[in-house]
Amino acid sequence: MGQFFENIPKEALIKWIQAQKVFWVATAPLTGNGHVNVSPKGQISEHHKSYGVTPDRVLEKGTNDKQVFWYLEMTGSGNETISHLLEPGNGRITIQFNEFQNEPRILRLWGKGRVLEFGTQPFDDMVEQENIELLPGVRSIIVVDIHQVGTSCGYSVPLFEFKGFRTTLTEYFRRKEDRYQAGSEKDSMPRYWALKNAWSMDGLPGMAAGLKAGREYAVEPSQKMVGPLAPKSRGGLGARGGFQLEHLIIALLTVLLAVSLATHPSLQQQAQTRVQEVLMQIRAMPDALPSSIRI
Repeated sequence: MGQFFENIPKEALIKWIQAQKVFWVATAPLTGNGHVNVSPKGQISEHHKSYGVTPDRVLEKGTNDKQVFWYLEMTGSGNETISHLLEPGNGRITIQFNEFQNEPRILRLWGKGRVLEFGTQPFDDMVEQENIELLPGVRSIIVVDIHQVGTSCGYSVPLFEFKGFRTTLTEYFRRKEDRYQAGSEKDSMPRYWALKNAWSMDGLPGMAAGLKAGREYAVEPSQKMVGPLAPKSRGGLGARGGFQLEHLIIALLTVLLAVSLATHPSLQQQAQTRVQEVLMQIRAMPDALPSSIRI
């Protein structure tokens, strides 16, 4: 029978989680027209620690009562999870585990996710705290602040036999890293992130390193949707084309903020510059999600 808890209630369940070979990650944008994303994630090797459960010492030093689930996120052609977690007011995420070999079980972790991007201090802190071995192609650590845990029977989940770990992804990025070290600038990870991981399919911004590299190296992001619902411009959402009411509200709020700032002479130039930047974003991305406009 299904049960719910605020934390993972038993050490045995934590050990069961850590013994699984695969789990699923689900996120979605805030807009009703956005696309729900479900991604499979797997253990990289028998001896490599790529996910786990730990007390939350990252945000609240000295406390042990909160649990977080974390996993090492490898670079891929998609970027949905990161974009959804970074969307202002969002951060919703669900992790699901299934038992495929022994007594049936489904376990879900609901929470708010944080993106610790490669090359940042929070990323380095987590690597040190959890003694994580980094591999070629790592782009972030996803940390989930758990607020609800649910178990259910899993009686209809089929039985599967585990055959082995896939090494294709790590080998691909190891070769890419070797080419970059040998002098091939086009094989740098920031350029790949700019191409594949700077934007979600719904036009939400993704990796900061990808967005930065895109500007620095003039990398055009790859198209992620086809057909009539595909965005008409980069960073767009075809189902919500045109200048939206939300965009107008954003512009008006920005103007009001600028007027307030302009009452102080030393801030007048700063206010004018910021208004121009926001209006340029709206004009450049008329189909963009309002939450992708950074005020």
